[in-house]
Amino acid sequence: MDTSLATRLAARDLAVIWHPCTQMHDHETLPMLPIASAEGVWLTGHDGKRYLDAVSSWWTCLLGHRHPRIVAALKDQLDKLDHVMLAGFTHEPAIELAEELVRIAPKPMSPPPLAGKGEGGGTATNHRSQTDDHVLRRVFYADNGSSAVEVALKLSFHYWKNVGRAERTRFIALTGSYHGETLGALSVTDVALYRNTYAPLLLDPIFAPSPDAYASEPGESAADCARRRLGELRAILARHAHETCAIIVEPLVQCAGGMRMYDAGYLTGLRALCDEFDVHLIADEIAVGFGRTGTLFACEQGRIAPDFLCLSKGLTGGTLPLSAVLTTQEVYAAFYAEYAAGKAFLHSHSYTGNPIACRAALATLSVLREEPVLERNRMLAVHLAAKLAPLADHPHVADVRQTGLIAAVELVRDKATRDPFPAAERRGLRVYQHGLERGVVLRPLGNVVYFMPPFCITPDEIDFMVEVAIEGIDRAVG
Repeated sequence: MDTSLATRLAARDLAVIWHPCTQMHDHETLPMLPIASAEGVWLTGHDGKRYLDAVSSWWTCLLGHRHPRIVAALKDQLDKLDHVMLAGFTHEPAIELAEELVRIAPKPMSPPPLAGKGEGGGTATNHRSQTDDHVLRRVFYADNGSSAVEVALKLSFHYWKNVGRAERTRFIALTGSYHGETLGALSVTDVALYRNTYAPLLLDPIFAPSPDAYASEPGESAADCARRRLGELRAILARHAHETCAIIVEPLVQCAGGMRMYDAGYLTGLRALCDEFDVHLIADEIAVGFGRTGTLFACEQGRIAPDFLCLSKGLTGGTLPLSAVLTTQEVYAAFYAEYAAGKAFLHSHSYTGNPIACRAALATLSVLREEPVLERNRMLAVHLAAKLAPLADHPHVADVRQTGLIAAVELVRDKATRDPFPAAERRGLRVYQHGLERGVVLRPLGNVVYFMPPFCITPDEIDFMVEVAIEGIDRAVG
């Protein structure tokens, strides 16, 4: 260990680097932490101190840091091909990964009946049939989550233009949604902290009420809330479907908006509404895909397939930037024409389908396919729920919620009224600081303390993670 090296690296960093999602002035008092190595759920600083990565390094590190199968795949690929542009060229890792993504993508299934057509349970009445059309067969690669959302938005808009419906120029998103910070993705994001400054630069979306179960009415279940919100969405579509390209949602968990969670029945009804009103459905599974919610994809719990599926973060096991947008043959066909027709999708990234990133993704998917990862996740989710259960009685906790291995604790000033702590008090920052002191990376979203650990975490490590979080909560609200 080298404490002096850590100090020097922190000083060098602050002299030249502008960090993401950070008010740099905070680092006048908040220490910068240089990390020397990582393995499993643990990060190790140059001073030798270890930190349990309870947030999977912004939800990317799916299987644990430096997973041996991913490391081996990266080393092997480096001896063969580093990069080649994917325009006019191809390579085996990109092909194999696309084939595997198409194979495992959520499939359309006959949905269970809902309470009625007025709540989103109507039968499709046009050419877009749930069972016939929503099979994801094509893969478009990009570099990161925001870029994937940009691709999906542009593809949907461009599809309608190519089929002669150019009046469709708008998108519907959910209140509290987060889809990224490039301008298109930010346009369909409803988190004021990110959006407000850039509002004059953004598209003009329509925001539908979120089915967030935390916002349900007294006596209303999560399923009841979902049905009510589907009815409100139906009314929006009745007014705006003619000008709408697509509805974009984060299935089951609205992550950066505060880990807001909702009933899977909303997805079922949403798919039916999109079919009935003939609009696309974009599923942003960038954060929730690949087993986070208890199934490989969150859409599976609603028994649906979207028209566009956005994937990133855990796709490469947290090793390299890569994203993918999956779509249908129907969408692909709308762009397939003679060059002179001007229908091509002229969108590109220099590192599209990078071979090394694709090999990392293939290794990640092979682990998910060949090892009992999802079964173990479900067991760990039960253990995590049991450890968090006592917080339900905490005088400053309004809600403890969980979907798979994603869990969140809502801190409030007044439990009875759910009156929140003022944002300026930065109670969550106190939890973060306590976590670092004790060796756990907890990075709350405002006053929401959440957990999204790597899948390799052990029950004992969950116990430690939650213990430190509870200590931090007590300190933050005391």
